[in-house]
Amino acid sequence: MQAALDAAGQGPRGANPLVGAAILAPDGTVLSVGYHRGAGTAHAEIDALAVLREKSGGSLPNLSACTMVVTLEPCSHHGRTGPCAAAIAEAGVGAIVYAAADPTAEAAGGARYLLDAGVAVRAGLLSGPALELNQRWFRAKAEDRPFTTLHIAQTLDGLIAAADGTSQWITGAAARQDSHGIRARVDAIVAGTGTVLADDPRLTARDADGRELERQPLRVVVGRREVPASAAVRGRDGKFLQLAGHDPAAVLGELAARGAGHVMIEGGATVAGAFLAADLVDELVLYLAPLMLGTGIRSTGDLGISTLADASRWRWDPVAPARTLGADLRLTLEPLPLARHNERP
Repeated sequence: MQAALDAAGQGPRGANPLVGAAILAPDGTVLSVGYHRGAGTAHAEIDALAVLREKSGGSLPNLSACTMVVTLEPCSHHGRTGPCAAAIAEAGVGAIVYAAADPTAEAAGGARYLLDAGVAVRAGLLSGPALELNQRWFRAKAEDRPFTTLHIAQTLDGLIAAADGTSQWITGAAARQDSHGIRARVDAIVAGTGTVLADDPRLTARDADGRELERQPLRVVVGRREVPASAAVRGRDGKFLQLAGHDPAAVLGELAARGAGHVMIEGGATVAGAFLAADLVDELVLYLAPLMLGTGIRSTGDLGISTLADASRWRWDPVAPARTLGADLRLTLEPLPLARHNERP
């Protein structure tokens, strides 16, 4: 199970949970390990079976005496991929051990399906680490909203623009391209009217040469000021939406109703502050440039915090270590679980 948990951490956070799986021989030897690589790709269980099939020369061996361990209960629904529970049963796996039950109504039920198919099922092994791994994803699903990533590119002193409003570019090309990788995975990108009117961003996902990728997220502008017809964000593909309200929960509710499973908040400071203050940011991706401006526009607006005891507390994401991108530093954080909010991150 620890091998499966380690594998799960190689996947990207987003619309789907991080999941890993391993297949064991009767003597406990690990035959294969798989993990989920993001929305639309093979689930961890299917990946582990595919790895074993390739190792075995194109066909699976007899798995009736083998055990599959997986960090999350196998799904039983048809999404972008088929149900894992059915694939496990069809592969002839004799036993399943999973760490945490799937809390979502659409995916739950895999354990019951496997039991009915004659597969031995056991639950709860290392459930604590498995639940901790996806604690914000579980919360987002429980609140019936998209998993939400906040992207901030700032100076060492926490500014996203100079006093005269100039901001292009605080971070270098490598950091900006990395953020386009996130854009390519999300279902919607949200920015405020202030950012759109000041910077005229396209909010599209582009490759290293600046070409727009085939799959594009919905471009969402939040605010009551009119977005000009000539604004780059409007585009020509029909993937533009303006929401007049400023309530972050309402924005995510509307995007969930439109089928968004992963949303990226691009800015500016007012929008970022509103989502942070509402505790609706599940992942913070912070690009830190080796610059100092002293005065300018701060990266977030007012969070409604007046004393240190009420600080919003975060921790480094255990599956996304800090790394340098050119001259910049990429940091990934997640909110400290509410039950542990008084602990030191």
